[in-house]
Amino acid sequence: MMVAPFAVEALQIFLDHWKGETLYRGDKVLRGFDEEIRDALHDNMVKAGLHVALGCEFTKIEKRGDCLHAETNKGDVIECDQIMLAIGRAPNTEALHVEKAGVELGKRGEVVVDRYSKTSAGHIYAIGDVTDRVQLTPVAIHEAMCFVQTAFYDNPTPADHDGIPTAVFTTPEIGVVGMTEMKALGMGHSIDVYKSVFRPLKHTLSGREARTTFKMIVDSKTDKVLGVHIFGDHAAEIIQIVGVCLKMGATKKQFDSTIALHPSAAEELVTMRTKSYSKTPS
Repeated sequence: MMVAPFAVEALQIFLDHWKGETLYRGDKVLRGFDEEIRDALHDNMVKAGLHVALGCEFTKIEKRGDCLHAETNKGDVIECDQIMLAIGRAPNTEALHVEKAGVELGKRGEVVVDRYSKTSAGHIYAIGDVTDRVQLTPVAIHEAMCFVQTAFYDNPTPADHDGIPTAVFTTPEIGVVGMTEMKALGMGHSIDVYKSVFRPLKHTLSGREARTTFKMIVDSKTDKVLGVHIFGDHAAEIIQIVGVCLKMGATKKQFDSTIALHPSAAEELVTMRTKSYSKTPS
C-alpha cells in the first residue's frame, strides 16, 4: 500500500489520536505479508491502546441519535461516532462497454492483458489499476514506460512485477521487498533466515519501548537475498534502496561485506551475521 504524502500525514494524525476498535475479518492483520511482521504490527497496535478483533465483520450499522450503533458476527455491539471501512476496490469498467471492441474482461471486471499490457483486441492496451495486477501508482508508471517502448520504439518490453518495494504506513512503518518465507519455500527455495529484533538507539533516550524488526530471506544454495522485511521507523525509506540491491541480485555475502553506518537502524542489514534458522521446501 502506498499513499500520497498528504494522505499519509492525515492518516497518521488520525491514528495518533484514535483509541478505538479495529475489526479484521481474517485471523491476522495484513494478509500476504511476512508472518512475524504481521505479529509485530498486531502487538504494537495493542500496546498503542487499540483493541484488535480478529475474524470479525460488521453485520449491522445504523444511526442512533448522535452515535453509530454497530453489531458484529461475534455478537459484539460497538457504540461510536465514526466508522471507517477499508474493504478494497474493484476495477471500474462496467460503463466502458469495452467488450464491444473485443476487449476481454476478467471475473472482477478487470481488463485482461498479456505481459506486454496488450488486451485481446490487438490494437488496444491497458495499464494500471484497471488491469488488477499490482495496484500501485509507481507500478502503473512502470507499465506505461514499458508500453511506450513496446508500441512506439519497436522494443517489446514486458512489465516486471517482481521485487516491487512496498510500504505500509503504520506506526511504525513496514517496508518489504521480495519474497516472504512461504513464497520462497513455495517456489522451491531452501532458505536461511536472518532476523534481528531490537530497541532503536534513539528510543533509549526517549524511554519508549518501541521495537524494530529486520528479517532477511536468503537462498541457502546460491546465497542470493530473496526478500527483506522491516518493521520500524523509516522502514519505507530504507526499503527503497534495498529494492535496488535485490534487483541487482545481491547476495548475503555482499550485504555482509558492506561497512555499517552507525548509529542507524539500517545498519542491521549488514550486521545480521548469525543465521536464525533454515527451512527447506516440504
